[in-house]
Amino acid sequence: MQISELNLTKRRLLGGIAVTALGALLASCSDSSEEKPAETKTAPAGEEAKPAAEKPAETAPAEAPAAKVEVPQPDGTVDMADVLKPGTLPEMAMGDANAPVKIVEYMSMTCPHCAHFHENTFDAIKTKYIDTGKVYFVLREFPFDPAATAAFMLARCAPQDRYFPFVSTFLKQQRAWAAPADGDVRGAMLQMSKLAGFTQESFEACLTNAKLAADVTAVRDRAAKDYNIKSTPTFLINGKSYSGDMSVETMSALIDSFL
Repeated sequence: MQISELNLTKRRLLGGIAVTALGALLASCSDSSEEKPAETKTAPAGEEAKPAAEKPAETAPAEAPAAKVEVPQPDGTVDMADVLKPGTLPEMAMGDANAPVKIVEYMSMTCPHCAHFHENTFDAIKTKYIDTGKVYFVLREFPFDPAATAAFMLARCAPQDRYFPFVSTFLKQQRAWAAPADGDVRGAMLQMSKLAGFTQESFEACLTNAKLAADVTAVRDRAAKDYNIKSTPTFLINGKSYSGDMSVETMSALIDSFL
């Protein structure tokens, strides 16, 4: 999602926080029939039975080699040691901090490309690389609109060990709360948050926390100023920057190129 692409209708959400309603985004069978006995033929009287002609052995066609996945080219380079320095908020990370591959993802909670990545790619990458000690993964906030800022604030107000599940749930249900049929973004966010243990009081207290709102915005501003982040999702990987959604195969090829 590019900053210039946003053209959204703002609404008021608690204590002066505006929210934006997004437009609409985005068998197997088994045959268990019984075998029939082989049919035999008897030669007429006086004639010698002729052996059946042998058929040449059939060979299965060779499988075509799997297409090689092209490794994406970086958009630019960054000082990864500087990138990994903590900012205004505690780092939300997964994996071994000493892993050979370091990934920092900047994403927005209202970005459909980010939602697609986390719904279709992230879990497989986590299992294959993060859980096995090959990748250290950091998620950072880059909200494009007040609704995304509010969603990140709620994730930060949840218990720290619930941050990633909260973000994952909100991304997978993005259309339900960011573009509800009745247009009530605030109400939809409240209902989603209640599933994560919020009450109406804790929901309102979180979204009226001016310091937290400023800290979330500071994470975004640092990324834009220091690392030239302009779109989401953007991945900073071992000193190189890559923007855009990626499939499991593409991101795997990219990570493998650093191992």
